[in-house]
Amino acid sequence: MSSAANVRQQAPAEPGRTRNEVTADAAELMRRGSDGDVREGPPASMLLDETNAVNEATGDTPRLSTSLLLAAWRGQETRLLELIAASLEDAPPRGEAQAVSLAGYAMAVLYNGLGRYEASLASTRGAGAYRDQLSIWALPELVEAGARSGRPDVARAALRRLEERACPGGADWALGIQVRSRALLSAGKAADCLYREALERLGSSGLVLHRVRTQLVYGEWLRREGRRVDAREQLRPAHEMLSRIGAAGFAERARRELRATGATARKRTRETRDDLTAQEAQIARLAGDGYTNPEIAAELFISPRTVEWHLRKVFPKLGITSRRQLRGESSPALVA
Repeated sequence: MSSAANVRQQAPAEPGRTRNEVTADAAELMRRGSDGDVREGPPASMLLDETNAVNEATGDTPRLSTSLLLAAWRGQETRLLELIAASLEDAPPRGEAQAVSLAGYAMAVLYNGLGRYEASLASTRGAGAYRDQLSIWALPELVEAGARSGRPDVARAALRRLEERACPGGADWALGIQVRSRALLSAGKAADCLYREALERLGSSGLVLHRVRTQLVYGEWLRREGRRVDAREQLRPAHEMLSRIGAAGFAERARRELRATGATARKRTRETRDDLTAQEAQIARLAGDGYTNPEIAAELFISPRTVEWHLRKVFPKLGITSRRQLRGESSPALVA
């Protein structure tokens, strides 16, 4: 089976939704991406900075590729697979390899965030050879997945490829990611020094997401070394930042590690806010205000069928059975 077929097999279309509707949702995500609710909706600057950097490096058009990467960082597996299916279907023959590589990279970010390292490993390896422009982003995901899934051989091979891409005197962000990757395959004092160097380089680069991810993996390593207090110093700010910007999978990883150190981290479960997505909450609010499905669709730049599909998911989450019950609904999940 080809790499494209492997990725397509993992990316079924959502029942009842057309590819155009999925693409319309991607357009809506881009439209709202800079001013959404950082508690759960599109995190404004940091996730967009990350995805824009990948777009710039690869020459990809922003609409669908940005949506893929945002869904990956947020831990939204269903949405990501829908968008991947749309991107592969729409890719021209000459662009299929690029689309497959981007899909593999996005799935690797998703599954690393969720702590499903074997799935991440399969995604990165199944996507085939990465284009040079994407490898600086994708290979660190492969290193982490290999190191955490008991495949150090795969991780070391990916690290060698990453180091071949490095340039003497290169940018701090690229060197920081490379140093972090090396730390994942190191032990003892050497690993400690490498993690600290990665934090310093990424801190001066302005690439906040990868600095926070470095705090996460460093904190995980410290905990396994029995240094619980030191681990908390890395994991607590990592958890707070990842939660604030909406990187849900990585935030949950940090929360679990904090608990393992004996500390507590507030899980973001204000009633149904974890259950309702940002778009579901917005649709429910509008429906509760008396908007019809076509009016909601026009307001949010999505299709009426998509509105109906979301409402069918909202009702059981809120414990209601009809649209009329949304009027006057006071659940914190619907508070703007």
